[in-house]
Amino acid sequence: MSHSRPMPLACLGFIGGGQLARMMVPAAMRLGCTTIVLDPTPGAPAALVASRQIVGDFYDADALRELASACDVLTYDIEDIDAAALQDLADSGHLVFPAPRVLAIVQDKLTQKQLYRDKGIPTADFVGVETPTPEAFAEFGYPLVQKARRGGYDGRGVAILRTHEAYHKHLPVPCLVERFVPARKEISILVARGRDGSTACYPPVEMVVHPDANLLDLLLAPADIPEAVAEEARRVAVAVAEALDGVGIFGVEMFWTEDDRVLVNEVAPRTHNSGHHTIEANVTDQFEQHLRAVLGLPLGSPAQLSPAALVNLLGAAGPKGAPVVHGMEEALALPGVSFHWYGKAQTRPHRKMGHVTVVDPDREAACARALQVRDMITINAANQETTT
Repeated sequence: MSHSRPMPLACLGFIGGGQLARMMVPAAMRLGCTTIVLDPTPGAPAALVASRQIVGDFYDADALRELASACDVLTYDIEDIDAAALQDLADSGHLVFPAPRVLAIVQDKLTQKQLYRDKGIPTADFVGVETPTPEAFAEFGYPLVQKARRGGYDGRGVAILRTHEAYHKHLPVPCLVERFVPARKEISILVARGRDGSTACYPPVEMVVHPDANLLDLLLAPADIPEAVAEEARRVAVAVAEALDGVGIFGVEMFWTEDDRVLVNEVAPRTHNSGHHTIEANVTDQFEQHLRAVLGLPLGSPAQLSPAALVNLLGAAGPKGAPVVHGMEEALALPGVSFHWYGKAQTRPHRKMGHVTVVDPDREAACARALQVRDMITINAANQETTT
């Protein structure tokens, strides 16, 4: 039996107008949708390509209500949103995916970890600490990882303390402390879950984190891990999505430990940096997959078409200002290279300004070329002389 749908298929409302929403807009257009973005910054990256922007704060209930009234389905590209206001919208009949209760769980890293523990999902040992003290940290034991309960992202809100002498580097906020995990590799899996409960897992990828910025520096797809580990990672990722009872795509970050366990680090209830390569490398990219899920459409194939490597393009050290890119022509001359710029009006040190994906039949060749591109590219402020 065929289904009939009017066109445009739906009006999608994106709460957050950053690079993730910017990359979702083309996917929405392919599916026959119009788009409205809510973001406090006029001319935010996604607003440059969306049908319309509402300028408003993510904690402004009136702005959220205006967006909901203009759209058929709401989703988001950021977690720092008023979940209570979203719950009010959902209670009044507006479609919000992932559900506000999912967002509320994930916003607090302690409640997120408690969910894993309660559902039997493997994760590092942890305790909640309302007021950090040397005694509380010493009782838990070093080395440890301290995470602010709320507000951390892209490496912010995390402190790795290896001995008690490092306590002065702690975060003076309500937090959780968890066991430092000696990991063979950090891996990530994207798992999509539809309105009907169907799931689709992408092949696991491995992540190399920038030592200074503490954010993703290099991604390799697929991960070079044993198939048994990959299968366990897929099982755990699905368990996370089902434990949340979430709809949409979820980036599940994990550790493959030295004793061959797979432990969940944390989850993002949205499209994720570890899935940007899917635009070039997979049958269905993560952005379209997320929208298929939230619109109630069949999920697409997550199969990988080619090995790939990805590097984030970060602002160079120095002052902030209008970005100037050096080395792009040379990089584009290399085979298999695709640039994605995020349309940000200002660069600053370690700010994500874009990414490059390299596809190649040989994963190691893709990796080498991606690192070559990273070394070619410098992003300075317009008022800064480059030294490269």
